[in-house]
Amino acid sequence: METAFERRVNALDAVVNGSLAATTRGDHLGSPIRQRGIVYLGLLAVQTAAATFMVWVAFPLFQQVIARPGELQEAGLRDQVAIISATLVLHCAYWSRYRWIAVQAPIHSAFVGHVIQFAGRASFFFGGAVFSAIFFRHLPELDALPAPGQAAIKGLILMWGLFSLFCYSLELDRLGKAIEQARAAK
Repeated sequence: METAFERRVNALDAVVNGSLAATTRGDHLGSPIRQRGIVYLGLLAVQTAAATFMVWVAFPLFQQVIARPGELQEAGLRDQVAIISATLVLHCAYWSRYRWIAVQAPIHSAFVGHVIQFAGRASFFFGGAVFSAIFFRHLPELDALPAPGQAAIKGLILMWGLFSLFCYSLELDRLGKAIEQARAAK
């Protein structure tokens, strides 16, 4: 006998695969389009939470770099793990959505589309500021660079985090365009 959890997993699998069969045991998620919309909004919410958490954790580190350029700034292990974890979660949600779920426009409005596209561009302001502060202000002031291996790892983590914020900004841009285009199609 199938449990409620197994029914939900099977329903989600059917949504992701686009082959939704009629459910008979109480799964009332609605039409396949509605189900994909719910999954899309869930993945977008996960991306938003991960991006917000990344900025929340990284902002104090960013302030230290700005306040003391040229001084080696050491992020604690807890902050590094938090940033790497949030980046991983953001990438998983983004690429899952990109691969399996089409962008769903929950409403149709040119104004709302513009606001969401603006939010997408604004969400990358912090990433651009971090990149600029580190590479154009902080590194030239350093008396000595960290060991090459350590610098490479920190540089890769930084670029991976910036890339995740870029992907999130693309996601918001796609949503804004879908909302706008849906309005224009009417």
